Amino acid sequence: MKSFVTGKDMRLTEKLFRFTAPENLPLSFCYGGKAYRGIPAEFNPTVEIRRVDANMMQYIVTGKTADGLEIRVEYVEYLDYPGTEFLAFFTNTADTDSAVLSDVCIVDGVIPMENVLFSHGDGATRNDFSCRWYHEKLDKTFDISPINGLSCQNAFPYMRIANESWGVNFAIGWPAAWRAIVEPAEGGVHISVGQKRCNMILHPGETMRTPRMNFIAYEGNADRGANMWRRWYIDHILPRENGQPLPAKCCMHVFCAEGKPEFTAASEENQTRGIDAYIAGGVKPDIWWFDAGWYPCDYDWWKVTEWKPDKNRWPNGLAPLGEKCDENGIQLLLWFEPERAHPQSWMAKNHPEWVLSFCGPYDKVDHLVNLGIPECCDTIIEQVDAVIKEGHVRIYRQDFNIDASPYWDANETEDRIGALENLHVQGYLRFWDSIILRNPGLWIDSCAGGGRRNDLETMRRAVPLQYSDFCMGNHPEKQLQHNHMFAWIPYFRAHNMNWDNPETGEYGHPNWGPDKFAYYAAMAPALTDMLAWDAPEETYAIAREMQPIWRKAANLMLSCDYYPLTECRGAREDMYAVQFFSPERQEGFLEIERNNNCADESFTACFRAVDDNATYILTEAESGETVEYTGKELKAGLTVSLPIRSGRIYFYEKKIG
Repeated sequence: MKSFVTGKDMRLTEKLFRFTAPENLPLSFCYGGKAYRGIPAEFNPTVEIRRVDANMMQYIVTGKTADGLEIRVEYVEYLDYPGTEFLAFFTNTADTDSAVLSDVCIVDGVIPMENVLFSHGDGATRNDFSCRWYHEKLDKTFDISPINGLSCQNAFPYMRIANESWGVNFAIGWPAAWRAIVEPAEGGVHISVGQKRCNMILHPGETMRTPRMNFIAYEGNADRGANMWRRWYIDHILPRENGQPLPAKCCMHVFCAEGKPEFTAASEENQTRGIDAYIAGGVKPDIWWFDAGWYPCDYDWWKVTEWKPDKNRWPNGLAPLGEKCDENGIQLLLWFEPERAHPQSWMAKNHPEWVLSFCGPYDKVDHLVNLGIPECCDTIIEQVDAVIKEGHVRIYRQDFNIDASPYWDANETEDRIGALENLHVQGYLRFWDSIILRNPGLWIDSCAGGGRRNDLETMRRAVPLQYSDFCMGNHPEKQLQHNHMFAWIPYFRAHNMNWDNPETGEYGHPNWGPDKFAYYAAMAPALTDMLAWDAPEETYAIAREMQPIWRKAANLMLSCDYYPLTECRGAREDMYAVQFFSPERQEGFLEIERNNNCADESFTACFRAVDDNATYILTEAESGETVEYTGKELKAGLTVSLPIRSGRIYFYEKKIG
């Protein structure tokens, strides 16, 4: 996908705080009451340069204060994209506590740009994943941060500054509370980013780190900027499966077995029965989804006591289920929530010194597991790794349903503000890196209450299969969510649920079962097919017809550029249309959805990026009927009529000869 990047794009790297000298690094901090920028000469900096791989050059700049605080900045310059990356570590090498380290910003500098439009989003909220995106003239200071200890709670750590000629995408990698200030400045745009709360001494031998910061520049308009980001993300960030790009995945499950919530009544018998039914029905899944409730919990999934299977339901452990999946070429996904400890849990009872409490509503039912304690983190690694190995788990799913910030705040001292959070983040990342290293081929699903911790550092190790706990069957709202996800985090999952009342069209929370429209509304790189294992044959027939259409489209999503063709408002009255296209392979697809209260009977899709002089063969996905148009005609507009509450996909490719 590299031919997309031009020499003009690459020259923009000069404007992204490109490394020239230690003192010119964009790092800023206060130490012992004195402000510093970069790593000044008085710290005797050294520079080590190494080639990470064919496309990444790393500069490691290290200096040390007179009293033994070592500062190490890791700067990466991408050679295949116009991108830079920054990360810093502070280590106390002395035998006594350090002076106070505060106001640390991994980036604090100016990007030269005029007439700037600033694009930013609001992330997940308590009541929804609203995906509201704002494009505002940069004529004031924007001070942005999540409202708690989850990186996407009411603020989205992915942003863009742009003018009519060029722009910069940037993202923050910090799985907790970050702060970004974006404001107009003399000569351009001032950007500063760091941990939100940071005023601490470091104990002997202790290391604190900053958020990781990435910048990707581009020439051209917003569509080109989004696709520059998508290409870089897929090439450099998206986790791989056994070294290969992650393909489209279909998930299925037996949910609420025996009428009990979640998977609290899941058993070896009803899970294997479900797998057999789907295989017999011709819809074998890629992933067998096994969510909360597999441990002893008395039908209350929230009450996790220990990370061991419930012996009453799983007398042979999870191995038979994992082996069943392996035998049929299915990957077993298993849910965990290791950072939350119920008062009756093994962790709270056996190691109360490893959990944090506070006087508030959560503390009556939950403690926070302190992953910043190495021995605690090691124990969690061993416990989870044992379940993964015994159960033949191929996908590790991690949830996090409490706000960690009040636990950290209540247990820190005035000279350690932000330290518990920082150490927890380091433990969280070490935990994930360890289980990946111990289990080759394993990959991770990051949930965190549905999309509340999808910062770039987390996404280097995971994909957000549960990008939201809301609107899974609300089709217009889901279109809005997908518009947001396709542009920034291109691998995610959707459910083919229907929450609209067949009589009124209003959306609530019933699930009326999947139909064709539900499949069209769930076009995403990963799909959970809500087909019940005991559904009638006519419903299975819809799945057999629609799953291949979804899979072909999903794999194109992961190898094509993305063009939204409609404004997404999350409204029942709207049409929704998207185009995916690979200029290298000259293929892609167009999808149009007419929502259930849309008065327009047709939509004219004006294609982007196709070759004016080429002829393209368009194939309607359901009927297989084909038509031919030139690229010039497609750019002028293809008008498609479709019934209310329906969808349509056209796959297209350049005609050869």
